[in-house]
Amino acid sequence: MTGNRYFNKEHLWVKVDGNEVTIGLSDHAQQELGDILLVEPSGLDTEIEQSASFGQVESAKAVSDLISPVSGTVIEVNESLEDEPELINEDPYEKGWIIKLDLKDVKELDNLMGEDEYTRYLQEELD
Repeated sequence: MTGNRYFNKEHLWVKVDGNEVTIGLSDHAQQELGDILLVEPSGLDTEIEQSASFGQVESAKAVSDLISPVSGTVIEVNESLEDEPELINEDPYEKGWIIKLDLKDVKELDNLMGEDEYTRYLQEELD
C-alpha cells in the first residue's frame, strides 16, 4: 500500500486528491474474491451516497456489491476494466481503480480507517 488511502469495512479504498477521490478494491478484497471476471460500476454523473452500493464485482467465487466509502458524483469510470477486469487482481491500488468521484463532504473521511488502522482491522478479522 502507498500512503494517503482510507478504507471502509467493506474493503474499498479511497485516495484523495483535492475534491477528487479515486475508489477501488483493497488488495485483501481482491485476494479473497479470486479472479475478477466482471466489474459493473455506476455510470458518469451518478450521485452516490456513503455506504451505498455503486455497482458490483463478479469473481470466480462470488458476486459482491461495491459499497462506497464516501458520497459524491461519478466523474470518471475506469473503462479499462471492461476488457481487463483482472487489472484489479494485478494492481488494485493503481491500474485497478474503479471510479472517481467529486467528493461531496470531506468530513466523511473521518468515518474511514487509515492504512495502519485497516491493517489492524484485517488482523482482527482474520483472528
